[in-house]
Amino acid sequence: MVSAAFVAPFLADTTNNFLLAAARTPGVRLGLITTASLDQVPGEIRQTLAGHYQVRDGLDAQQIADAVRGLTPQIGPVERLIAILEQLQVPLGQVRDALGIPGLSESVALNVRDKSRMKDVLRSTGLPCARHQLVHRVEEALAFRDVVGFPIVAKPPDGAGAQATFRLDTLADFDNWLTMAVADPSQVWLLEEFLTGREHSFDAATLHGQTLWASISDYLPPPLEVVRNPWMQWTVVLPQDISTPQYAEIHRVGPQAIAALGVQDAFSHMEWFARPDGSVAVSEIGARPPGAQIGSMIGYAHDVDFFDLWSNLVLREEFHRPDRVYACGTAYLRGMGRGRVRAVHGIDQLQRELGELVVRAQLPQPGQPAATSYEGEGFVTVRHRDTGVVQAALERIVQVARVVLVESD
Repeated sequence: MVSAAFVAPFLADTTNNFLLAAARTPGVRLGLITTASLDQVPGEIRQTLAGHYQVRDGLDAQQIADAVRGLTPQIGPVERLIAILEQLQVPLGQVRDALGIPGLSESVALNVRDKSRMKDVLRSTGLPCARHQLVHRVEEALAFRDVVGFPIVAKPPDGAGAQATFRLDTLADFDNWLTMAVADPSQVWLLEEFLTGREHSFDAATLHGQTLWASISDYLPPPLEVVRNPWMQWTVVLPQDISTPQYAEIHRVGPQAIAALGVQDAFSHMEWFARPDGSVAVSEIGARPPGAQIGSMIGYAHDVDFFDLWSNLVLREEFHRPDRVYACGTAYLRGMGRGRVRAVHGIDQLQRELGELVVRAQLPQPGQPAATSYEGEGFVTVRHRDTGVVQAALERIVQVARVVLVESD
């Protein structure tokens, strides 16, 4: 029996899917560390837990360490410490090091969390990634601009999900960003060369330092373009066949990049670019499962429960390679403006045209607040054995579906 602690600062729907899978994993005694009281934990999850420990701050390493010790009388000495949030990678690494728990150490967590350090490691081993500069002073920013030229990407070195990420195309863009950046002298920024090409993900299962399996996704358009245009509806496609020549180079480079960063046992999410000349470049890697519904899509494409795949890997050190059976894709529904959802148009028409392809949908609801992330107010996921059918269906969804937002009174 493995005694494990799952750290979930807040019990959002996505987190709950992973938490429930972990709690139901055979041979695992699971304790939950969270800011929620036990009676706030959904009943389905609560009845599967072996322990619970409430903290004030679920991202604080000291409070997590205290909670791990506090769980010992309930579940025994903690042998696995897990989470899905990127922001928890470093705190959990610190706690594992301090308490002697196996798993991602602080130094490896910094490799995958600090984007500047990550690229230093990758470039030092000859792996392709964007030129970059960690900026503390105006002079450093100007020097990087003059060497690399436009476009430039500016982001926090520990950002996640394209948050606070900007594409700078002109001197005016650069000057506006610089004005914002110097307003907070304590803020450190990472400037990167803008990579051109098609953007993808490489989601991999690594055990004992060996990448055993990977899934590839295609983004259209790239996430940074989506962030810059809040009205833009976008798609992610998991092609049915990822053994074709266009993916051959990332199948070679991806596992090398994961190994270079020191990741031993994890489900990781990598974003990468296929350049026009056929080469690839790694954008960034997180030692965590993917977001934006990609995990669920992996499950649908392989006809398995993705959350069970993940939990068995991180808790039992077991992984059974699933076969890719279907193509799968998601269209993300987004409205223009701010406020709340007033209406969603086109859904009835899409149901008539594409209903048999839809495997999951979360439609925007009237009165729902506008989304704060690029995932939008809702989504529709489709599946078929033919990748072309999935791509056509997603294109149709983003053409027809319209989310209307209105300012709140």
